[in-house]
Amino acid sequence: MAANSSTINNILEKMGEQGMFFKSFVRNIFKGGFEWNEFLRQCYFIGYRTVGIVMLTGFILGFVLTLQSLPTLQQFGAQTFVPAMVSVSVVREIGPVITALICAGKIASGIGAELGSMKVTEQIDAMEVSGANPMQYLVVTRILACVLMVPLLTMVADGMAFLGGYGGINLKGGMSAILYFRKTFAGLTYSDLFPAVAKTFFFGFIIGFVGCFKGFNSNRGTESVGMAANSAVVAASIGIIIVDAVAVQLTSALVYN
Repeated sequence: MAANSSTINNILEKMGEQGMFFKSFVRNIFKGGFEWNEFLRQCYFIGYRTVGIVMLTGFILGFVLTLQSLPTLQQFGAQTFVPAMVSVSVVREIGPVITALICAGKIASGIGAELGSMKVTEQIDAMEVSGANPMQYLVVTRILACVLMVPLLTMVADGMAFLGGYGGINLKGGMSAILYFRKTFAGLTYSDLFPAVAKTFFFGFIIGFVGCFKGFNSNRGTESVGMAANSAVVAASIGIIIVDAVAVQLTSALVYN
């Protein structure tokens, strides 16, 4: 019972720390002197460092999904539905989740390690002593950059998945580019696009928030930097999966019913 009580207390304590961190983040968004240069720099680094792996993953995703589904649909003479099936699958679920998990491994770990090293070397304390606002400069800019860039990276991954699907369907058959992309976009509706794009903003917030929280609250010692990076990836990935499950249920209840 004592162990269970201690575990519950630790969970509640962490939730309280995250709540206070979120409160400080929101309060500093609306403070004067927003760091636009740092925000744009973080947008550039987040997009530049991640777009390559996102494009490659998106292309392979569409390519493999087409190759796997084409033989089954050919048995029923429904191979012409492959472009629409790929587009709906990628846009609704696979593209946003896979892209967010990639960003969690790439971005959240980088933010956690960067801020963790600054915490260990007392650079954050030096900023506070010098009168700077580390929460506004380090945290707000990174979280908002993630909120902006993750949806854009998801769109890039979706586009590359469509190209991969075109390559896959022409590897074992033949379909003109005009016909393929016409069928691809014809299979999509507003009810597919809006929920898929909306949840990517929440994915971006989770990635940025978890990375900043873990790095900003890392313990003293060099080993805490690696721990902050690893725990940021795990926590962000779990958060993405939970938010996606909730989003799927809400979308099914509000849009598709």
